[in-house]
Amino acid sequence: MLFFYIRHGDPIYTPDSLTPQGELQAAALAKRLALYGIDRIYVSSSVRAQQTAAPTAKLLGLEPETLDWATEHLTWKDFALKSPDHKKEHWVFQSAYFIRRFNSPEIRALGANWTSAPEFADTRFAEGIARIQKETDAFFASLGYVRDPVSGTYRVERPSGERIAFFAHQGFGLAFLSCILNDPYPHFCTHFDFGHSSMTVIEFREYDRENVDPVCVPRVLQFSNDSHLYREGLPTKFENRIFF
Repeated sequence: MLFFYIRHGDPIYTPDSLTPQGELQAAALAKRLALYGIDRIYVSSSVRAQQTAAPTAKLLGLEPETLDWATEHLTWKDFALKSPDHKKEHWVFQSAYFIRRFNSPEIRALGANWTSAPEFADTRFAEGIARIQKETDAFFASLGYVRDPVSGTYRVERPSGERIAFFAHQGFGLAFLSCILNDPYPHFCTHFDFGHSSMTVIEFREYDRENVDPVCVPRVLQFSNDSHLYREGLPTKFENRIFF
């Protein structure tokens, strides 16, 4: 199975929608995804994610399935806070304070148990990770891939050659992919990011199927790829901030 995680195009947050640039990004992305095809489309309930998915769905004749648990405002409640040096709430992965704490030796040493740190006792980090992990596991189990909570590997109950696209968000995606890849959130959210309309491709490949104990470990083939923008002559300016 190939899994495509796609962040929405350039957004307007109020009201929830895409900018004209975001609409062009979505159209360019549809051409890229249609090149080899997509079998199923999932999308968060946010308008900007649905508008990003719409050109792909139309081009391929697919009906997207909405996943309410992937909407950004739920993740914001769990992972947006005021840091000690700021009055306004913002994503923890955009805060110099939390970036320092997430990468401290103390938090790194806790690994998957990072939410047990006393300094996070008054946050919703533990609830947020537990919620997203539960929903993520149920989602992939429905596709035939069951995660082992101890090793983070997957048991393949129904091998699939499908290509699955999931259109959602930055804040949600950082938590979601950390759960898929068994990479603690403090590390993942401070070392990776998604561009507008970018696609991250993950292969769920089963190894040693002839063996009595085959293993499937999700492997990232591409991260935050925006080659569709270059192909269509659109700006490749990450977060409208930097060209590369």
